Formats: sequence, structure tokens, C-alpha cells
Amino acid sequence: MTDFDRDFWQRHWAERESRGAPTPHPYLATETAQLTPGTALDAGCGAGAEALWLARQGWRVTAADISASALDEARRHEAVAGPTTPIEWIEADLSRWNPDRTWSLVVTSYAHAEIGQLALYQRLASWVAPGGTLLIVGHAASEHAGEAQHAQHPHEATVTREAITGLFAEAAWTIETSTEHTRTAHPGGASVELRDVVVRARRLSGE
Repeated sequence: MTDFDRDFWQRHWAERESRGAPTPHPYLATETAQLTPGTALDAGCGAGAEALWLARQGWRVTAADISASALDEARRHEAVAGPTTPIEWIEADLSRWNPDRTWSLVVTSYAHAEIGQLALYQRLASWVAPGGTLLIVGHAASEHAGEAQHAQHPHEATVTREAITGLFAEAAWTIETSTEHTRTAHPGGASVELRDVVVRARRLSGE
């Protein structure tokens, strides 16, 4: 079992090969197209691809990650990208962080924490302002344990669409997107097939 603690993520980012400007996943533009830019939290921001994209669209972005190395890389990309809406970079463990505010958009993309996927998503949901949106992009769980997807992502890092949507069954939320996609990414020049689960939920009240 993988322990997604601070040491794990610090090693992950410290040992990672230096790469060019990060590319946000393709769902971000699609799922936020109808939203009016306001405040946004990129939870588990990594190298900052989604945070930088949101800032360029006019969102006032807070970007949080447990790894100082990841945040250092993200700040370097921000400096190269040039002027955008300023981003607030915060080193924080999402399993324990208790922000004193909420955001109109909370985004998480392939983030994993010690507490597990569903518990993480529940914490993120509590940081969405009334009327705001939570966008979750995760690694879709497979029924076939031998698939290459599982070699890349441990079982505890995957999640089903049904499990995520089950978190938002109460009247305070409405599900606006619930899909799975297969796409090919090219990290470091290699071709990797990804099976993604995408859920977008809107908070109707503060309850």
C-alpha cells in the first residue's frame, strides 16, 4: 500500500525530471467554460498547470500542495509564463489543512492523500462556497487488475465515478458532470493511456 504522505510527494517531485511548461488536462477548459471567474483553489496543484491556466482566465487562484519541490517548480513556470492574475502558492497537507475561507471553484486533478480519495474529496467539498463548483479529475478504477493503468497507479489512487457521485447525493449538491474518458498523454515524451473519471458538482446551499 502506498503512503501518500509528505515524504512520498517530496521524493516524487525532487526526483522528477525537469520538464517544460506543464499542460493542463483537457477537462478544465470544458468544465469551467460556463463559469464566471471568481476565486479558485487548485488542491494538490503539483507543477501548477491548472493553476496557471485558471489565472490566465482571470480567476483569483490559491494553489496548494504538500510538496515544497512541486511548488518551487510551479513558481518557476509562473515566472516564465509572464503576467497573469497573481497566484497564491501555499504549502499544505490537504489531509490536515483547515483554511479559514471558501472558494467559488475548487479543482483537484489526480491528487492523492494519506486519508484516501473519498475522504479527500469530502474535505475539498467543505471548502466550496454556496453556489460554487467542485471539479474532480481522478484515475478511474479498473475491473481488470492486470491493466497497465494499475501498474502506473496503485489501487488506492484510483476511484470509481459512482463512489464520487455518491458523496453528493444530499440536497445541498447537484451533479452537473459525471463521466469517464480514455485519453493518451505524453509525459516526458512517452505515450501513456489514461482512464479518467470526471465529476463536477455544484453546491446549492451552505448546509
